[in-house]
Order: sequence, then structure tokens, then C-alpha cells
Amino acid sequence: MATLVLTAVGSAVGGPIGGAIGALIGQSVDHALFGPKRREGPRLVELAVQTSSYGAQIPKLFGTMRVAGTVIWATDLIESRASSRAGKGQPSTSTYSYAASFAVLLSARAVLGVGRIWAEGKLLRGAAGDFKTATGFRPHLGGEDQAVDPLIASAEGAATPAYRGAAYAVFEMLQLADFGNRIPSLTFEVIADEGPVLVSTIAKALAGEVSGTALLAVGGFAASGGSVRAVLEMLGQAGGAWFAPVGGGLVMRDVAGATVVVADDGFAAEGRGVRRARAVAAMETVPRTMTVGYYDAARDYQAGVQRARRPGAGVRDDRVEVPAVLDAGAAKTVAEAILARAEAEAGRVRRTIAAGFEAMAIAPGACVTVSGEGGVWRVSDVSIEGMVTTLGLVPLVAHSLPATATSGRVSGAVDAVVGATIVRAFEVPGLEEVPLRAPRMTVVAAGAGAAWRQAALLYSIDDGVSWVAAGATAAPGVLGTIAVVASSAPATLVDLRGAFEVVLVHADMELGDADEAALDRGVNLALLGNELVQFGRAEPLGGARWRLSGLLRGRRGTEAATGAQMTGDRFVLLEVGAARAFDLPVSVLGREVRVIASGVGDDAPVETRCVMHGASVVPPSPVHLRFSEEADGSATVRWTRRSRAGWRWIDGVDAPLAEEVEAYRVTVTAGGTLRDVDVAEPFVSVAAAERVGSVSMAVRQRGVFGESLAAELIVPRLIVPT
Repeated sequence: MATLVLTAVGSAVGGPIGGAIGALIGQSVDHALFGPKRREGPRLVELAVQTSSYGAQIPKLFGTMRVAGTVIWATDLIESRASSRAGKGQPSTSTYSYAASFAVLLSARAVLGVGRIWAEGKLLRGAAGDFKTATGFRPHLGGEDQAVDPLIASAEGAATPAYRGAAYAVFEMLQLADFGNRIPSLTFEVIADEGPVLVSTIAKALAGEVSGTALLAVGGFAASGGSVRAVLEMLGQAGGAWFAPVGGGLVMRDVAGATVVVADDGFAAEGRGVRRARAVAAMETVPRTMTVGYYDAARDYQAGVQRARRPGAGVRDDRVEVPAVLDAGAAKTVAEAILARAEAEAGRVRRTIAAGFEAMAIAPGACVTVSGEGGVWRVSDVSIEGMVTTLGLVPLVAHSLPATATSGRVSGAVDAVVGATIVRAFEVPGLEEVPLRAPRMTVVAAGAGAAWRQAALLYSIDDGVSWVAAGATAAPGVLGTIAVVASSAPATLVDLRGAFEVVLVHADMELGDADEAALDRGVNLALLGNELVQFGRAEPLGGARWRLSGLLRGRRGTEAATGAQMTGDRFVLLEVGAARAFDLPVSVLGREVRVIASGVGDDAPVETRCVMHGASVVPPSPVHLRFSEEADGSATVRWTRRSRAGWRWIDGVDAPLAEEVEAYRVTVTAGGTLRDVDVAEPFVSVAAAERVGSVSMAVRQRGVFGESLAAELIVPRLIVPT
């Protein structure tokens, strides 16, 4: 670098002779100051682990680059505690979650924005800007008018720096549950410039005295290392370019630049004739293969390699690291160009010519052609003696044609969309064999995207006057809507003819079949509208649409809702681990509960409502209503009790009572009159006088929290023989 600078200064002060003198001085300076041990430029490495060390180098970013960054500020872990209770009278369980706020310095120059973010190699922020884990996020792009971050200022006070001219990102309350309750190692896709960047543009930004245009463009580059000179030399090597003095600065040139014609008939001065020397290096000194390491955007900016080979003698294998973002074809082109230049310099003539006085204006780095000959030469050195200018020439090769190559197998991080939260809140008969001691609301939630995991829950039992924090939803459930309604069918038989068709929230959700044993264990229980249904067969129809058949209808006392569904009604698969249950006070019965869910993909909280009719705590309606004629013309109506503590009826005898006492309310409607009868046993009598017409019977079991739905029977009128 000193050679080029002092040559430029010497030319500006003393003309061609001064430039030659400056070049000689510069060579000695370069040798002293920039020996091999100090030439430390950027190197190709696997993506670095995020650091937080004092004195860590912050790169200047160009184009689009993936970097780890340096943590420049962080809070201690922030602990949150939530309590939940499995049911009334059960001990509460405390769960703890952790979050952290911190800032990461990304670039020592301003940038345009931040794209994807990886945490431990998995996407934390997708290409659409959506976060997969809950966090606040503020990018600071490094403008000279950049303001102080408010969060850092609130913690550090008036001395907080604004880091103007440097780009950094602030995370606020990043939830750490997905990362083992520690701050994860992050890498960032930083967009510093729009589109590819010429290496000459990078050189000019790093060293203001550089101008010119080189043809090689890179997708991204992180300038770092021990010296600017080393960075510029690496860029020149990759692009087949070099630096030459022009006026008071340097120009970056390549083979496509302008050339000067040098006469080929020599020059005689002070009795000296034309001096020409030619030398040819051994081809064995040229690498047989050239490997170029680079960052491959197609592989999420991981390190990649491309290799070029030449025929002929030689066993050397050389590797050049180009720590810049390239596509596979561009990297292959660079490898072939470097190998072609090495072959040309060894296998073709290197020449020294003596030219006339006018050649004194030619400085090292210039491109020349020899009059009457083909080819382009680069001036490697200039010496002046006795008014004769001697030029050392190095042959140049034309730019290589663009090569084609592949990045190999690409397995980047999955960018699954989280999407908005979809939440269903409802009350159903208890799903356990133990009767509930309080009204229970069940919540199942999922997301519009496959990456949805959880959402925070709040509920209100006083129409939004106050809200109760209810922790988070359970694992993502399987939700959808009814597209085709099955016809009504009895709850006492397996429905082999009817079928529901449902459309799930997204195509990544799946349903499965269940055999008789699995159905007996309660598998494939779903809420369709207000009816609990089990299905034995789930047939995919394409996309997110499924056909459900082999149905068991009206499960757990919901037979009254059979056939009452409409297109668009809810479908919720009731799986273990996918439902959150909340026991509520008895005062909520007959009222509406509001539920709010807020997930990572929600622009605003999502609200749903559930009316608590008591289905979770009232007994099921009696079954098997029947009557028998008595000798006096009266009729005895009998029924079988069901219990919310014994749905499966596994022992063949009466189900357990599950209520404080056995009691029923029977409504008898006869001859336009209506009367209620309270009984403590499962039968009631209808007098002969009431049977002048048909008699309507409605039987309700009374429980701790209310009455069951009515079971109905028509007793025909009494027929008197004539």
C-alpha cells in the first residue's frame, strides 16, 4: 500500500521521476510495515458465536450479510411467576418463566435494515418479519441522527450513548423458555446496501483515496481484520483487480480498464540499445486445483466451497478464502479466474521492455498493450535510468465466462409462519370419570400457521370489569369448521351411514383412525357444534379437508345436540395435552365468560366467549324411559339413571350416583294441564283419569348444581274396552 501511495504522491510532486523515486521508497516501507506476519485480513469462518467481550472488532457491513454481532448491554434475567389450580380444592401449582432484554451491535457503519434472525440455528424471525418467540424488537440503523434507545436509557440514565454511525438491535423481554432459560446465540441477516455491491465501492468506503470500478460484485461483505491493506488485497485477489496511483489517490483497476499503447521498436539513449528480457516460470509451480471458500446465500450464508481444475502437470492444491456472499456460480467463476491468472503468469512470457521518455508517465498498475502484438499487460514496476524507462510487464487474462455451479443440498432453517391465534372456549360434560366440584370451562387454541405454539390467556366473569391472568394455552390443538353436516342418528348405535366433513385450520393439522379398542378408551372424541362425537375413520380429501365416518353420536350425554349442527359450526378435537381447563365459581352458571388470547403472531388480542349453562356439572338426562299398564288403568313410568361419575358403565350395574341425593322432577302434561312431581326413585305413576288423552312426560334428574336436560316419553291414552 505504501508503494502505491508514495508513488502517487511522488508523481504529483515530481512528475514521472518523482513517482519512480516514491515507488522505491514505498517498497521499503511496505516491506518493513506490512510483512507477512501483519497481513491479517478478513477470514472465512463458520458463523461466529455471539460475543460480549470488550475490544471485540465490529465489522463494517456491505450488501446483505449474516453476522453474530456483539452484546453491548443486557439486563439480568427477569423472572415471572404464574399460579394455576387443577380444580376446586386442589393445590395450586406455580410455574416460572424467564425473559431478558439486551442489545447487540451489528455493524460499524449504517445499514438499511435487519431481515431474518436465527437463534441457536433456528429462525427466531422469519423473512416476513414475524417472530417465532414473543419479544419486543427495535432495530437502530446507525444514522448520524440516531436517538438513544428508551429502554437502555431508562436503565442507564443520562450517560447512555446513541451509538451514532453504528447499527444495533434491542430485544425487550425476549421469552427464554425455548432456549433453556438463557440468552440464545443469535445471528442476524443485515441489509447494509440494496443489492450486490462492487468490490471497488467497498474499497472506496474503506479507504477514501480509492476510486475506479472493478467488475466483481458481491452479495455481502463484512470488512474486518488487522489492516485496511489486507482487506483491499483480498478484494483485489478475488476480483482480479489491483490498485494503481492516479494523481493524489489510488484507482482500482482490472483487465477491463483502459490501456496505454507502448511502442515495440525500443528506444536508444546514450549509446544504449533496446533492452528486452523474457522469463517463463515452470508450470509445476502453478496449482493444479484452486478452491474458493465463500458465504453461500442459498445455504443461509453458511460457508461453501467451489473448485476449479486445470489439465497438465502439477500436484499443488491451493485454497483462497473470499469471506464474501456469493452465489455458487459466481464463486466457481472466481476460482476459475484465479487459476487462469496463475497459469497465465507462469506459462506465458513475463517481459521487461525499455521504452522512450514518454513512458515515464506510466506508473505501476497501469494496463498497456505492446504495439503490433495482442494481449494486455500490467505494469508491475517502473525504473528510469539515463532517460530510458524500463517497464516490468505481467500478462493479464480476460475475464472468465460466467460459470455454472450448484450449492449442493440446501437444508436451511424452516421458516414456518406462526399466524394469528384461533381460540375456542366451551363447556362440555366432564371428561374424567370423577365428577367435577365446580363449573369448568375448557379452552383449546391453535394458530393459523404451523409454527404457532402458545398464547397468553385472560378471562373475565364480570363482562370485562376485571380480568384474571390464566397463564398460557396448552399444546396446539386441532381445530376447524364443519363443511358437511351428518344427518341425525341415535346415540345408542354406531352410525355407519352418516359422515361429517370438516375443514381444519391449516393443512399441517392431521386426523387419524381409531379401532374399537381405541374408541372404547375415548380416542377421537371431538366437539362438533355442541355435540360430542367419536369417529373411527378419518379420510383426507385434500388440503385441510377431512371426511369423518364410523360415528358414535351424542357422547357423554350430548345426544340432544345430535343433528343440530350447521355448516360453519366449530370442530374441536379433544386430545390429552391440548386443552386447558378452568374451574369457575358457581355464580358463573347462566352467565357468559369472556376469554382473551394473545400470541406471538397476533397484532391484537383475540377474544371469544363461552356461556356457562352448567353442562360440566349437571347430571345427564335419564335414559330408557318406558311405561307399564296397571290393572286399574294407571301407568307406571320408569327410567334408568345416568351419572357424571360413570360414563363407561363397565360393571353392568347401576352407575354411581355422584350427587348428594337421588332426586327427580317429573313434569306431567295431560289434558292441557301441567303438574310437577318430585320423586326420589326412578319411577312415577300416571293416574287413569289423566289418560283421557296422551300424556307427555319430561323427566329431569336433580343434581348438586342443577337439573339435567329433560328425557321425554309419551304415554298413550287409556283405551277402555266396550
